[in-house]
Amino acid sequence: MSVRPRRRALEWLVVAAGAGSTATEIGASRLLAPYFGSSTVVWANVIGLVLAALSLGYWLGGRIADRRPRASVLGGLVVGAGVLVAVVPFAARPLLDVTVRGLDQISAGAVVGSFFASLLLFAPPVVLLGTAAPFAIRLAVGEVEQAGTVAGRLYALSTVGSIAGVFLPALVTIPLAGTQRTLVGTAAVVALGGALQLRPRWLAAPVALAAVLAVPAGAVKATPGLLYEAESPYQFVQVVQDGPERDLYLNEGIVEHSEWRPHTVLTGDEWDMFLTVPPLLGRPVLRVAILGNAGGTTARAYSVLYPSARTVGVELDPAVTEAARRYLGLGAIPRLRVVTADARPFLRRTKERFDVIAVDAYRQPYVPFYLATQEFFRLARSRLAPGGILALNVATVPGDHRLARDVAGTLRTVFPQVLTWQALRLNQLVLGLDRPLSHAALRAAVARAPARIRVLERLLAAQARPAAPLADPWTDDRAPVEWVTDRMILHFAVGGESRDEPLLPTAP
Repeated sequence: MSVRPRRRALEWLVVAAGAGSTATEIGASRLLAPYFGSSTVVWANVIGLVLAALSLGYWLGGRIADRRPRASVLGGLVVGAGVLVAVVPFAARPLLDVTVRGLDQISAGAVVGSFFASLLLFAPPVVLLGTAAPFAIRLAVGEVEQAGTVAGRLYALSTVGSIAGVFLPALVTIPLAGTQRTLVGTAAVVALGGALQLRPRWLAAPVALAAVLAVPAGAVKATPGLLYEAESPYQFVQVVQDGPERDLYLNEGIVEHSEWRPHTVLTGDEWDMFLTVPPLLGRPVLRVAILGNAGGTTARAYSVLYPSARTVGVELDPAVTEAARRYLGLGAIPRLRVVTADARPFLRRTKERFDVIAVDAYRQPYVPFYLATQEFFRLARSRLAPGGILALNVATVPGDHRLARDVAGTLRTVFPQVLTWQALRLNQLVLGLDRPLSHAALRAAVARAPARIRVLERLLAAQARPAAPLADPWTDDRAPVEWVTDRMILHFAVGGESRDEPLLPTAP
């Protein structure tokens, strides 16, 4: 015999469970981003596992409801789901730290790490949340003639809750209170829905979870020398002091996105690659666009080595720009104008023409697909001054350059000449030239280079290789960035031999 719950309390439970499942999904993406980034494959793992967990929950909910159709059983399941949601933000950091260290040792990519992290952290509470809708329908249906009406009403309410669980965290609670408090608040709402199906003393569960909101949010990842940390609508932002220099980290927290050194603009790292581009013009560089300005490392060097250049630094995230102004000297860079915009929409709107467009918006190792297609490269070429150069920083792994090869090959279908330079073991400079350069012109560029980077210019002139057009170039419709990148990483992880050309010597 079923025990009929009060209608309003049951409807609230269904709304709360729907909100809990999607809020957990949104929170999952934020918790995973500092460790695995926020690429399409990470989102695919989160969405796919949440859907799989909900499917399992629907099946279990229906089975349990037929065997024990009691409101107290449903309430217990939902209270348990609330408790598990509250545990997630506190268990995430130690679990993900261990996961990342283990995956780093085998060089596994985000596709592997985010899958298992999602499975362990987020699937259990979502399974319990999935039991709510079929169980509630079983309890609410009094007569067969009303089954369709009751099921439709409850599924509609569950969907309303799911919509709220998407928009409220994304637009309101995460920006205002952060991911930890968003998930804990969600847990309290979910637990309240379950507690209303139980005896009054169970109301202590949502009250106790609400009290956890007072626990201060710790650092996203414990980092020695941490100067600054913020959670923006786009990503996690950290500035870390490492001896005399300061480093900017975004999301995955493994690769530095900018460096600042007190007495030099040279870093010995990938930003120095872009400094070799202006001498190839054969004329003074006057206008530069840096797509992916981050902390302004490249812009700072351009202001010193090429004082004739006026630079536009395009950065999507204003929180990154603010951190760079406070800790990386961004505000002191002369002739730099910072624009808050996404790279491709900026190029589409601007009427300016640039001698050099440097694309450093690729979040290693993944490339935003819309910055690696024929359509983007055509747009970029249309924004170059005659004889201008498009320069791309593309990631490689030791012995495997297939990502850079496909990007360069696609670029070659748009530009008359494309040169590639394996400047560092993990970074390749890909150059799209509006006007082809001869070997003699490359050698002549060495003499025009500032003395401090002449050795790099000499290496570029000696080691640059032409790229051939890709037979199946990437387009906005099809650009398999994550698939290519994860194949590279997994191939390297198992020790496979690359069919690419040997690595060129590393630039000093």
